[in-house]
Amino acid sequence: MVRVLPWLIVLVAWLYGMVDCALSDRNGVRGGISKTVWFLIAVLPAVGTALWFIYGRPRGTTPPRTGSDKGRRPVAPDDDPDFLRGL
Repeated sequence: MVRVLPWLIVLVAWLYGMVDCALSDRNGVRGGISKTVWFLIAVLPAVGTALWFIYGRPRGTTPPRTGSDKGRRPVAPDDDPDFLRGL
C-alpha cells in the first residue's frame, strides 16, 4: 500500500487538475496562455498539473454584488420573520 499511495495521490491531483482546468472560466485563466493550451499542458500528470495550479488557475473571486437584496429569501425557517410570526 505504501508503494501505491504516491501514485494514487498523483492520479487524484491530476484528475482534479484536469477537471478544474476544463471547468474554469475562459476569461479568468492566468499566465497569458489560452485555456486550450493550459488543458494540453495539464495533460502531463505531475508537471502539467503543478504548473496549472501555480500559474494558470484563476484566482478566487467574489461573486458580483447587485447592490440590492430585493427578492432574496431567507434560507432556514428560523430566519424567516413571517414563519416566526406564525408560531
